[in-house]
Amino acid sequence: MSAFPARSDPPQASASRPMNIGEAAAATGLSAKMIRHYESIGLVAPASRTDAGYRRYGEQDLHTLRFVKHARELGFGLERIGTLVSLWRDPDRASADVKRLALEHVEELDRRIGMLTRMRAALADAASHCHGDGRPQCPILEDLARD
Repeated sequence: MSAFPARSDPPQASASRPMNIGEAAAATGLSAKMIRHYESIGLVAPASRTDAGYRRYGEQDLHTLRFVKHARELGFGLERIGTLVSLWRDPDRASADVKRLALEHVEELDRRIGMLTRMRAALADAASHCHGDGRPQCPILEDLARD
């Protein structure tokens, strides 16, 4: 199953009732704090407001928030997510642009996986040399203290 919405264009708002930020958070799996943050940095459009100033989220807002959440789950940074959201909303976009972003991200993930693999191997090696008993000598701490 794809992590991205199956639709190529954002859906039109439905006739369902708008949600407040708590309901939107529950419906999208994001925290209210993250939703406010995404609005404050311009990643998602500011929600409409009631006369009392409370945020109101419609179906299109929720769909965009879910899109952002899915992109974050794939490890995309906020700047790239902004680009992806723009491409998603652009009916004249070229899929080549989206593919380029995805493949650049795959390369970045591969670099991070390599780094994490090396880190894991170094720590596992240090741990394998530690007796793990009552002695004060510890190769793990010695490795960490090494210049």
